[in-house]
Amino acid sequence: MLSGLSFFAIAWLMVAGVVLDLMLGEARRWHPLVGFGNLAIALERRLNRGDSRFLRGALAWTLAVLPLAALAALLIWALNIQAAQAAAHAVMLYFCLGLRSLRDHNLPIADALAQNDLPNARLLTARIVSRDTTSASEVELTKASAESLLENGNDAVFGTLFWFIVAGGPGAVLFRMANTLDAMWGYRTARLLQFGCTAARLDDALNYIPARLTALSYVLLAPGLEGKRRAWRCWRAQAPAWSSPNAGPVMSSGAGALGVRLGGAAIYDGEVEHRPPLGAGEPATGADIRRAWELVARATMLWLAVACACAALTRYVHA
Repeated sequence: MLSGLSFFAIAWLMVAGVVLDLMLGEARRWHPLVGFGNLAIALERRLNRGDSRFLRGALAWTLAVLPLAALAALLIWALNIQAAQAAAHAVMLYFCLGLRSLRDHNLPIADALAQNDLPNARLLTARIVSRDTTSASEVELTKASAESLLENGNDAVFGTLFWFIVAGGPGAVLFRMANTLDAMWGYRTARLLQFGCTAARLDDALNYIPARLTALSYVLLAPGLEGKRRAWRCWRAQAPAWSSPNAGPVMSSGAGALGVRLGGAAIYDGEVEHRPPLGAGEPATGADIRRAWELVARATMLWLAVACACAALTRYVHA
């Protein structure tokens, strides 16, 4: 592992990072990712102009990500005290995780729908997705929230944990910065198509293995043997239809595990986009948002349990 930590240490630092995230949630002030987002906005405004926008986008990605990832690694090295280094790894992971944020942003939507408060549900959903929710129905709002939960479970949790295993705190920092740039620059618009190409492709590469491990986690946690088979079939049949190589496996397997239908038409910038279907079964309702959150939470516990079991096994083997 690039972090230099033992697997035993990594496993328990993963637990510490997740516990910190669930206890504290997002930092309300001076969150590092908010500052990084402001840096990304400034770089895009400064460099996304004139000719050679692809090269300018690659330069912007390099200037945004690599110095800060190197600074995180340098901080770990400079502490030079094992306990302080361990604490720094755990804190970096905490700042990169978004498990509680997923809960805090999505469960209020489920509560609003349970109270038949569509205006509030539309407002809350508009805060987490880019699609138009102005006149969205309960089914459309549920699809938006559940899809966001399943996909961002990979981005904000499992991808972060994967790269933490590989390279400790600096690995988690690098992944989340790359993922943030994709979320900001990776749109296929006239302005960002060339400039954001590097951000989109590198995020695809960094997410390739985590996305498939996430999809596998959703399959394993589907209820019953038939639920697992359904989640697997949805993954294999539906994921190739999605333009994103990573969102397809994650959302199709997750929808299959829940036994609901997601995907389909959604309105973006006033235009109806007909997206491929996801999952199987009945149309999603408001209660399925909570079920999607529970699937992501249980998958997180599965990852931690597997990591701790592997850590205990390696310690036993080397004892």
